[in-house]
Amino acid sequence: MVATTQAMDGATGVVQLYADASEYEVQQFLLRQALASTRTTTLVQVLSCSNNGGVSAVGFVDVKVLVQRVDGVGNVIDAGVIHDVPYLRLQGGSNAVIIDPQPGDIGLACIADRDLSAVKASKAAAAPGSARRHDMADALYIGGVLNGVPQQYVQFNQDGITLLSPTQVTIKAPVTAIEGDLTVSGSATVQGDVRGAGVSLAQHLHPGVQRGPANTDPPTPS
Repeated sequence: MVATTQAMDGATGVVQLYADASEYEVQQFLLRQALASTRTTTLVQVLSCSNNGGVSAVGFVDVKVLVQRVDGVGNVIDAGVIHDVPYLRLQGGSNAVIIDPQPGDIGLACIADRDLSAVKASKAAAAPGSARRHDMADALYIGGVLNGVPQQYVQFNQDGITLLSPTQVTIKAPVTAIEGDLTVSGSATVQGDVRGAGVSLAQHLHPGVQRGPANTDPPTPS
């Protein structure tokens, strides 16, 4: 059992009773205290996000630190909330995969070794905004840890690629090219014309048929 000291105000600290027993113990205590204040990576949960899935620049999240602190006798101390934390997006130039964090997501907060505030404000090279080091205020959020079963996803495995949405998939492009066969299990609704083997669905003609009030027979399946 490790004994701790008590300050004059009654608060319990983390100084062990033998911390000043020798020069070595004093140095060890100082090193432990310095390391304890050096933040690197921790688990956090998203409370809010500045973006909601729309097409916009990468935003910021407010996150709650999940790994709490303890005092000298083991009392839990709330680690608090980190505000305006930049989050990671897969993006190169003007090309991106937009999956904005949502409240409840769990991920990693990576703590920078210098003050990021000036770079966050200017999005350019800048001197540190202050002398702080390894501070929670300089966190970056990387999501996707300890989260639940997705309901909408792109899945890659040995069977191929599966794109699933419970609502709708929208593809916007001047031209969409598909190489290979296309199988549709549901109905297809087309606003414009459809061409098959060079024949227009809307404008094709039937040769060898005399004009009159009768209709042609239904098409014969191949």
